[in-house]
Amino acid sequence: MTTLYDVVTLTVNMGATGDVMARVRDAAPAKGATLHGIWFSDIGELGRVMVLRSFESAEELVAARQAQLLDGTYFGTDGLIADVDISTYAHFPFLPAIRHGEFGSIYEMRVYGIKRGTGLQATIDAWEDSIPKRTELSHLVGAMYALDGTTPRFLNIWPYASLNDRSRIRGEAVAQGIWPPKGGPANLTTMESTIYMPAPFSPLR
Repeated sequence: MTTLYDVVTLTVNMGATGDVMARVRDAAPAKGATLHGIWFSDIGELGRVMVLRSFESAEELVAARQAQLLDGTYFGTDGLIADVDISTYAHFPFLPAIRHGEFGSIYEMRVYGIKRGTGLQATIDAWEDSIPKRTELSHLVGAMYALDGTTPRFLNIWPYASLNDRSRIRGEAVAQGIWPPKGGPANLTTMESTIYMPAPFSPLR
């Protein structure tokens, strides 16, 4: 059985971030859903709230998605948001399940586009070879590939104590030849990074 991840990114009206996150906290629980994280963007595209949930079955995920569409609102945030983007992901198969806890004051969300024709498996294999040594330097929340959309892509989530900590660790990984994964960049087309901060009540914070 494959755990499916629901990633919802809300574009928030000016000054409404706190209210939106509180409504997400209260409304995110759904049948079969586990809430993992609520974050707000701090560097990159501002005015975003990102929500990460998982579902143990496709049926439960589809039911939750249908309920949102039929109700016409997302986590009760009607009137507080300007737009919404939803993607469905599956975890890289070799990674352990996402665990909750306090891992850092900032979270880097990196989305990579994958070249057509190379296949996702080459990227997963490159990561599987390199992740053990990379995660000796800092925690990885998860890496997952998109099951929807027209562009093959994957999301990886890295928490850090601070921006300085992020720069230092990434520099060490490159200097030691640990990162990026051998052959990994050759499979990529685009790279996007946004720094998020966790809500104080986020399970991942």
